[in-house]
Amino acid sequence: MQISPSILSADFANLEAELGAIRNADWAHVDVMDNHFVPNLTLGLPVVEALLRVSPIPIDCHLMIDDPDEWAPAYAEAGAQSVTFHIEAAANPRGLARTIRSAGARAGMALKPRTPWAPYEGLLPDLDMVLVMTVEPGFGGQSFMAGLLAKVRAVRESARRRGGEVWVQVDGGVSAANIEQCAEAGADVFVAGSAVYGADDAAAAIDELRELATRHAHRTPGVPGNAW
Repeated sequence: MQISPSILSADFANLEAELGAIRNADWAHVDVMDNHFVPNLTLGLPVVEALLRVSPIPIDCHLMIDDPDEWAPAYAEAGAQSVTFHIEAAANPRGLARTIRSAGARAGMALKPRTPWAPYEGLLPDLDMVLVMTVEPGFGGQSFMAGLLAKVRAVRESARRRGGEVWVQVDGGVSAANIEQCAEAGADVFVAGSAVYGADDAAAAIDELRELATRHAHRTPGVPGNAW
């Protein structure tokens, strides 16, 4: 069970200190938005490169941008340990995932809430992670959409059938109030923004989220103690 706090909810004037506050997390989730694919503009490659120089934990880049086929590989080449593109924006998702991997990063694929999973199941052999958005991408602080848990279950079942290790990430409104449901559905990477940075103690919030997720992790039938 991995916790990936989103710096979208952090103080952008003090990002190095904000990264230090979450050093007990597994990842720092960095949302890159271009004001085209989503109606918001955040940060780009130069800022990510600066974050990589000071982050005490690996960087997980979530690219909410047009034309990821052109722009995504640069984030992997810069040193981001995980790079996720949106299937809705990718022209050649299989080729892009392979390029990201060849640059040394884990390749992730994200789906908007209204994007079905079934048409893309065949891409699993070239993916390290599937991100199920549980809010509409673009802005932090939105309410968790519990109806998307069915998609989380479908992705986890596809990964189980095909074998191999594919992480299932949830992003959007994740908090102590719903992380147990996400874990039970089969998620194992949890993006949390305001639930971490809005807490009095970010490190304690991370520990609580991880404990809740671990306690309620979906287990493999017939294999006691092993997660999906």
